Amino acid sequence: MTLQTGRTKSEALRAFTLIELIMVMTLLVVVISVAAPSLAGFFRGRALDSEARRLLSLTRQGQSRAASGGVPVVLWVDPMQHTYGLEEDSSYTDKDTKAVEYTLDSNVSIEVGTAITPNRLLGGMASTGKRSALPQIRFQPDGGIDESSLETVRLRDREGTSVWLALARSRLNYEIHNQAEPRVPARR
Repeated sequence: MTLQTGRTKSEALRAFTLIELIMVMTLLVVVISVAAPSLAGFFRGRALDSEARRLLSLTRQGQSRAASGGVPVVLWVDPMQHTYGLEEDSSYTDKDTKAVEYTLDSNVSIEVGTAITPNRLLGGMASTGKRSALPQIRFQPDGGIDESSLETVRLRDREGTSVWLALARSRLNYEIHNQAEPRVPARR
């Protein structure tokens, strides 16, 4: 016996009923509602990791730009405005066409460590640009990190989880640290 559509009766009985589809949809809603809080925490954690990696990337870009252009480059941090960026020192150039500025994710806050050095106390080479009052990491024209640069930058999410961007022991670059206390390099 065949139906009008050309299928047999046994083939027509293998389809899903409306009740079965509703039950599957209900089960999916329950599973998603249970998993949603964990997924929200996962994405907040990804925001912290993403900001830390972007900041680390800017330090490497700053070193590269300073060495290739022969001009000091400054990575500035504005904790009050939740922004940070990279630009050539404005005392050396009028306009930096490659300057970048980023706004922190709303789930992340930024704190900076101080870098009080003899060079800074005696009025050494500090940036004289429009963002000179902000905490900064200064890259010399040879790609080296100036003594007056920040040693640590702390990124913290809403749950209190922290990630540090800290000056490496070699003082040649910055590293990401997930420890409770960042490993502060010893001065030589």
